[in-house]
Amino acid sequence: MKLRKETASAKALPDEPAPRVHGRWYGDGCGAAFAMELIGERWSLPIIREMMLGARRFSEVRAELPGLSAKTLTERLESLERTGIVTRAMLPPPALAQVYRLTEWGLALEPVLQELGRWAVRSTLHDPTLPITPVSLMLSLRTMIHPERIGDLALIVRLDVGDRRFTGRLADGELAIAVSAEGESPPDLIFSADAGFPFLAVFYGKWPVEGSGLRVEGDRALAQRFIDLFSLPPKCAS
Repeated sequence: MKLRKETASAKALPDEPAPRVHGRWYGDGCGAAFAMELIGERWSLPIIREMMLGARRFSEVRAELPGLSAKTLTERLESLERTGIVTRAMLPPPALAQVYRLTEWGLALEPVLQELGRWAVRSTLHDPTLPITPVSLMLSLRTMIHPERIGDLALIVRLDVGDRRFTGRLADGELAIAVSAEGESPPDLIFSADAGFPFLAVFYGKWPVEGSGLRVEGDRALAQRFIDLFSLPPKCAS
């Protein structure tokens, strides 16, 4: 019995190697399987998504994901931090608040999320009427734009979803989106709505702007040209 006690306490020594991560679920050397061990736990991907456009406070992530408990969010952030996907930082004065942000490696997940999104929306089971967070909407626009349609079009677009403001810069065949900041150049177009669905209805469903709930400021022909850059992939054969 004494030996058992000594063995148990020895396992708790601070210099004991950390538990193995790779293979903890599947015992499989496949990189894709290992990826699921890193980010495949419930809520991990939505949490990562919400930090893709910048650092977020704990309360902000929780507010965007109302089905997520504070306990689970704490556990997931700790897990993502241990694996090097997320890190903590302190906002400068006067805020002096702790935030969570993606590491460089964590930010490299955006193309992964984009490919997953393109693949998943081809399913007839996908329900586009479910709520979508502002950050998720912005990432969706970056995903569902067709670069071959852009041509020489270059413009600045403001995208307001509820009380969140984002600035999109279309240039060199790419759409960059960031949280809006003070002192930015005036946008060529402003799209705004109280929630994400009007954006989805107009940009993907090709509803007319009138009556959709989406408000547009700026040249309507230019706005329509911008809207026409976006569409969803075709549904897969059933």
